[in-house]
Amino acid sequence: MKGRQALGRLGERKAARYLRRRGLRIVTRNWRCPIGEIDLIATDGDCLVFVEVRTSASGYAGGPAYTVGPHKRRKLIQLAQIWLRGARHAPDSIRFDVVAIVRRSWWRFELDWIQGAFEQD
Repeated sequence: MKGRQALGRLGERKAARYLRRRGLRIVTRNWRCPIGEIDLIATDGDCLVFVEVRTSASGYAGGPAYTVGPHKRRKLIQLAQIWLRGARHAPDSIRFDVVAIVRRSWWRFELDWIQGAFEQD
C-alpha cells in the first residue's frame, strides 16, 4: 500500500475509534458501490451518520476538512441514497459528518469532528 493510502487507512481507523469512544456505533467501514465509497457509516442514537474521513500529513491552509467541496458533497449524498435504498429500514434522521485528521508527527494526530458538516439538498 502506498504512503498516502496507508495514511488514509490509518486515519479511518483513528476516526472510527474516536467516534466509538464518543458513543457512536460503527455500522460499516469502507462501503463501496460502483460509483464510489463511504468511509464510515455509523449510528448516533436514532440518527444514521455518513462520515467522510480526510487525513493529511500537513495542516495546509484550511486543513483537510476544506477538501470536501461541493462535488464531493454531492457524491456523498448520492452514495448515501444508494445505501439507504438497500437498507432494511429507514432511519429517523440522517447526518453527514466530516472527520479531519492532521498527522503532526509519527505518533501525534490532531482530529476535528465536524457534525452536520453539510445538508442533503
